[in-house]
Amino acid sequence: MIVKFTKMHGLGNDFVVLDLLAQNLKVNKALVKRLADRHFGVGCDQVLLVEHPQDPEVDFRYRIFNQDGNEVEQCGNGARCFARYVHDRKHIGASEIRVETSSGKLTLELLDDQLVRVNMGVPVLEPKAIPFDAKKRRDLYKLEYKGKEYDISAISMGNPHMVLFVDSLRRVRINKLGRGLSQHPRFPKQVNVGFAAIRDRENFDLRVYERGVGETLACGSGACAAFVAGRLRNLLTDSVQAHLKGGILRLEWRGEGEPVYLTGPAITVYEGQIRI
Repeated sequence: MIVKFTKMHGLGNDFVVLDLLAQNLKVNKALVKRLADRHFGVGCDQVLLVEHPQDPEVDFRYRIFNQDGNEVEQCGNGARCFARYVHDRKHIGASEIRVETSSGKLTLELLDDQLVRVNMGVPVLEPKAIPFDAKKRRDLYKLEYKGKEYDISAISMGNPHMVLFVDSLRRVRINKLGRGLSQHPRFPKQVNVGFAAIRDRENFDLRVYERGVGETLACGSGACAAFVAGRLRNLLTDSVQAHLKGGILRLEWRGEGEPVYLTGPAITVYEGQIRI
């Protein structure tokens, strides 16, 4: 079987895009793991699918699979690449694109400066909906792990996130601690773990351990979650820049009940095909 694909990235968070409008392909866990393998496949953090919509009110269906083959609900960097892909392939001529995901609908906007702005939706803060095991909603929770207690925020941006604010990212063993926390039993669907350090009220540094992937160079939904956590604790203003290993994302949020907007680049690296 020949699989045609496009390799893309958003600030180094890289993707294999499969266009199921142009090829008939059955995507399963084994295929995703093979494509994502950096030694025996193409190599990527996530595999993205472009599909016909199930909802007549949107333009496309957008699906995301992690390296481990499991389907997940949301990916902000991937959403920007999705928008760039369908527009460049002339699947749509409009600059505003509506897509459905397993966690809801997104609106993607192609800007004149080659950036893509994504309406990431309203943050979910109620523990049961994240999902997170807590009796009631708080802006800050105590979480015990291996005999230590951590102050965390728990937020869903369509997918679950834990955010920890630290003085310095250099002192954090991201992969070791992130891997353990991502599987904490209080998060029944596991969780993406973000470590944030505040520069000033308009800038913060961020590293994210993504469940089923490991640390990535950038995480769009993780940046949104960290931004929301910082705003709820009055550490950040309503328009900021998130500084990640792969580059900078712009974020906007007016407050509770309002959607978070994420703006950043989406780059096509190459197109190819692989025999499976």
